[in-house]
Amino acid sequence: MKQKEHSLLWTEKSAKKRNSRPSLRLLLFFSLVLFLFIGSSLFYVWSRIQVIYLGYEISRALKEGKALMEANKRLRLEVATLKSYDRIEKIAMEELKMAKPKPDQVIVIR
Repeated sequence: MKQKEHSLLWTEKSAKKRNSRPSLRLLLFFSLVLFLFIGSSLFYVWSRIQVIYLGYEISRALKEGKALMEANKRLRLEVATLKSYDRIEKIAMEELKMAKPKPDQVIVIR
């Protein structure tokens, strides 16, 4: 009977010791959950920062595109002005001392 009492006491003591401190598995589980939570939070913050940064990049690109379109319009207008028949005729007569051809000097090529 003493052996039974002794074994019962021993099992009770070990049961108390096990319940009094958290197990290693439980600690690892909570550590893993905490690590995943922190990791996902950092990923979420990083993705939000990237969205904001890309929004600024898009805004800058749109402004640059608008400026390039305006420059293109100005350059097309300048080309049209420089190609104008009146301007070329004026330069030919005033600066190059050229004259208009007489009708018999003109040859029409078809």
